[in-house]
Amino acid sequence: MDRRKFLKGSALGLLALASPISISAMGEPTRKTTKSGRLNLSFRPNELKLRHAFNLARSSRTTTPDVLVEIEYDGLIGYGEASMPPYLGESIPSVMEFLGKLDLTQFSDPFRLEEILAYVDGVAPDNRAAKASVDIALHDLLGKIMGQPWYKIWGLSPEKAPNTSYTIGIDKPDVVRQKVDEAAPYKVLKVKMGLDNDKELVEIIRSKTDRPICVDANQGWTDKEKALEMCYWLKERNCLFVEQPFDKSMIEETAWLRERSPLPLIADEFLQRLPDVIRAYQVYDGINIKLMKSTGMHEAYKMAVLAKSLGMKLMVGCMTETSCAVSAAAQLSPMVDWADLDGNLLIANDSFDGMKIVDGKVTLTDLPGIGVKPL
Repeated sequence: MDRRKFLKGSALGLLALASPISISAMGEPTRKTTKSGRLNLSFRPNELKLRHAFNLARSSRTTTPDVLVEIEYDGLIGYGEASMPPYLGESIPSVMEFLGKLDLTQFSDPFRLEEILAYVDGVAPDNRAAKASVDIALHDLLGKIMGQPWYKIWGLSPEKAPNTSYTIGIDKPDVVRQKVDEAAPYKVLKVKMGLDNDKELVEIIRSKTDRPICVDANQGWTDKEKALEMCYWLKERNCLFVEQPFDKSMIEETAWLRERSPLPLIADEFLQRLPDVIRAYQVYDGINIKLMKSTGMHEAYKMAVLAKSLGMKLMVGCMTETSCAVSAAAQLSPMVDWADLDGNLLIANDSFDGMKIVDGKVTLTDLPGIGVKPL
């Protein structure tokens, strides 16, 4: 069956082809008088306000710059997002400048995913979060045209989605205890490390709970012998894995630690796009895929397939993001061993309603596309 016949056979396909309906900012349908038959891109700046200061080994912040994106096609709207923590090297002005260079009206068929995303990727180097915002919006649009969420389009089983971890950032002991209390609904805690009080932080958490933890050093460790000792110490305290122990440039030290560590090592800052999966092979045990680094869902899925074929562990993560980008990343969650999809839970001004965490588990909806509604 060709694509147009398939669309005509579905309710949303009929809407896309025959009924000029669009979705307003409040989620209510409004009637359009014309249909362009072209992809129309719009975007606006946003700022995410964090519930707590986000403290890492090398930085601290209370907000995250963000850009919200829409792609409209014949009355249907796909939503996307670019979130920009400082280490990505992007900003609201850089994202707005990149998106302003795009002319998606040259495309009349949104199903030409490879062609459209190749054009977006070729407009300028880097700009991964900006590219991800377009990719996410395009996937949301396509899913709405097909009337299916992307986990179903990829043939994934939602019940296989794992529990998500909940992040405990570096902070004062009383604040750490407060964060552990707030994390009571979550079955795995993610502990940010990389300073000289790493053990103290874990002991504070262990005084409150025996739930499994995973550790993210955020490139903060520098001595491989001390890192190995820490891995054995963490293993005894119900730790699942260590994420990005060393600076991403310390490849030999990471490979040395991987050969000796009782815990798996997961690449984060080391890993950006598809070619980096091969670079990470036999240096790390697994990879943490984030849409803001991979340029979106299309390449993230390819990365997951490649890593699984190499026998590597898989994790899907996020930045501090609204439920838009987090729900997009969650479409991959049935493929992975671990999830860190709490970015929307860490902000106080979410713009979307999307995937949920139910009893600690990533829980996907049947909403088409990436599974979100604007608030």
